[in-house]
Amino acid sequence: MNPMCSGNLAVIGVPMDLSGERRGVDMGPSALRCARLAAKLEELGCSVTDRGDIPVYRPPDTSRADAGAYRYLAACLSEQVRVCKEVSARTAHELQGNRFPLILGGDHHVAIGSIAGVRQALGGVGLIWFDACGDAPMPEPAPRGSGPGVLRTTLAAVLGFGDPRLAALGGGAPPVKPEHVVVIGARSEDAGECSPLRDRGVTVYTMRELERLGMKRAIEQAIGIATQAGRSVHVSFNLNALDPYYAPGVGTSAPGGIAFRESHLAMERLAAAGVVSSADIVEVNPIVDTRNQTATTAVALLCSLFGERQSYRC
Repeated sequence: MNPMCSGNLAVIGVPMDLSGERRGVDMGPSALRCARLAAKLEELGCSVTDRGDIPVYRPPDTSRADAGAYRYLAACLSEQVRVCKEVSARTAHELQGNRFPLILGGDHHVAIGSIAGVRQALGGVGLIWFDACGDAPMPEPAPRGSGPGVLRTTLAAVLGFGDPRLAALGGGAPPVKPEHVVVIGARSEDAGECSPLRDRGVTVYTMRELERLGMKRAIEQAIGIATQAGRSVHVSFNLNALDPYYAPGVGTSAPGGIAFRESHLAMERLAAAGVVSSADIVEVNPIVDTRNQTATTAVALLCSLFGERQSYRC
């Protein structure tokens, strides 16, 4: 049985904040809980068990000292690997108990662990990845803290061609094959960041393509791609995929994103398909948010994923 159909959810918080320059996404799990995540899902008939947070250690910030910058990067990466291993183990455990693992980030690197756990428990899996960035490999960062670079190549690690220490979480093989991966909402990088993904067989719907196709057609195509060979689907939703008007409190925002109506349509189509076995919701940053608006939006999206029909669509 698909854990989504059973209605048994296990919520796992991962307050990891190691891959971006703007601090605050480590408070994302708390913000989502404050937005009545469990209560809202229970109103839909789900049985929700909150497993609490996985402890995350942040190394002392030595980014301003050239001599310590690489040691800082190494310490961040080491902690990312440790936390993602724990996320993987917990995700697999919940799936093996016929529970839907809902991972609350934290930065998007938590998905490396959750997707590895899905593969361990279920074998093959498809991936629908909502994100403003393509997350393709980028050059090694200059020696300055945890800025962009190898620490941000989340999807590349999931596909097995990112940093080898993170890619190794797949147990010797990528947790998901590129031809079963769909990226939706990419816009904040130039075309060069999406090219390495497309070259390896990943389907990428940029905002320009979403405008041309419409979300309904795009998400139905995405479901078809992700469910090839009968695979269940992992949904990884970075809130920066939405337009900042609807989600101002994110790790890294970019204008021109997915609108409220289209995002709920995507979740409703996924719910109707009944193929989603696990999910991440990541990059909520309460520090730059307005009255917890972004977390509230995220909870509403999760409710749509679990079958709620938004009033604007009736």
